[in-house]
Amino acid sequence: MATAKQPKTYPIEVHAKPGQMLGMPVATFLRDYWQKRPLLIRNAFPDFDTPVMPEDLAGLACEQGVLARLISHDGNNNGWQVRTGPFAEEDFPGMPDHDWTLLVQDVDKWDGDVRAMTEHFSFLPRWRMDDVMISFAATGGGVGAHVDQYDVFLMQAFGQRRWKIDASESTKGKRPSLDFRDDAEIKLLKKFKASHDWVLGPGDMLYLPPNVPHDGVAVNPCLTFSFGMRAPSAAELLSDFVDELVAGACDDVRYTDGDLKAPVDPNEIDTAALKRVVKALNAIRLDDTQQLENWFGRFITTYRSATDISPGPDTPDAVHIEPSLAAGWELHRHPWARVAWRGTASGATVFFSGRDFAVAAKDAPLIAAAEVVDHALWRKLSAKGRKAVLALVAAGGYQLLDPQAEDEDFDELEDEQYADDQARALIAAEVSADEGEDEDGPELEVEYIELVADQDSDEHDQDGEDDDAPEMEVQYTEIAGDNDPA
Repeated sequence: MATAKQPKTYPIEVHAKPGQMLGMPVATFLRDYWQKRPLLIRNAFPDFDTPVMPEDLAGLACEQGVLARLISHDGNNNGWQVRTGPFAEEDFPGMPDHDWTLLVQDVDKWDGDVRAMTEHFSFLPRWRMDDVMISFAATGGGVGAHVDQYDVFLMQAFGQRRWKIDASESTKGKRPSLDFRDDAEIKLLKKFKASHDWVLGPGDMLYLPPNVPHDGVAVNPCLTFSFGMRAPSAAELLSDFVDELVAGACDDVRYTDGDLKAPVDPNEIDTAALKRVVKALNAIRLDDTQQLENWFGRFITTYRSATDISPGPDTPDAVHIEPSLAAGWELHRHPWARVAWRGTASGATVFFSGRDFAVAAKDAPLIAAAEVVDHALWRKLSAKGRKAVLALVAAGGYQLLDPQAEDEDFDELEDEQYADDQARALIAAEVSADEGEDEDGPELEVEYIELVADQDSDEHDQDGEDDDAPEMEVQYTEIAGDNDPA
């Protein structure tokens, strides 16, 4: 008697290998896990050193235009409170040392080091990457058991977080209940039964396909980076595409019934009428492949959370671009820009933050891949490619910068940071000495002044800093003496 073939089993926890961040070849991951089943990858980012610390995240959450939320949990009644940013600096010192989370979206748009981390996910279409959200959680902090409608890679950057997930659909073929509570400000599951329970440390990463219930709780103060994919709903796609069709439709195309016959019942919508409706809709070319391609390229490269990219007051004239590049200057792409491209019969189309440009076939991948256009790259572009870049400079998609001046500014910043670090070290030493004399003494408030660029300055969101930009004083108060976060 033949033995029944056993179903293939897939490991849910693996260890990363040199050259294999996913712990396996990319093709294996895409075939066996992508949008199919969760996967925990230990040490995906070995010896990871976070480019963003909790205080950096808190500072960013105070900025205008940044999408930030504070979520607090009351364990006594299982209640949740949600506040949205921007926050004031004085909001954070009064926060408790437990049961709250700060979430900041689109950190890759504001921090170059975080943005560079998205290169690790180049095995996926770049236009599928939505944003990098970073969350800081105090001990016990989290956002409750929930599901996401998109793929997400949850990378532990600092501290430890305990993740519970329900993988029963991929392991047992049984889909869990996805009903939500009606007494919370955020979408939380009514029922959640974990099938797996792990503690992740720095460098560990958890991949979750859409609709996998999960709950992450901070074991100690921690940072988690969420690399989320963009997954527009069918309704969103249809709504936007219909807007495109309506905008381009000729008003002369109408419902007509020249073949009308006297109806049996004048109140009835008969089959012939519905056929005429279909004919009218077909007249606006629902089957136009080129229109569909161009619409989707513009749609998927539109930044869904910010205002449109616009030119700054110092946007250079087109005639100055090539000489400046020849002199060593560079064009730096706007950090909010989303770029993709598609080949066409006559060349290619570059999609840049909701715009489309016809270019030569060789230009498209060069423009899409380069965050910086230098003279060497400029010389590789065709006339069409250069024309597209010039149009994007005029629209604010690129900023002309002198890298040598940036290096000088960075050296000055390093000197200032060194002096600041020395001052803080001296304060810390004095505090430590005071604590040694009286361990039960009162906590010490340490005040210091830091100069930062005026947040209302036009230069605030630009990559290049104006040496003459106005400054303002921001006073901070730190509590020293008790280093136990619990």
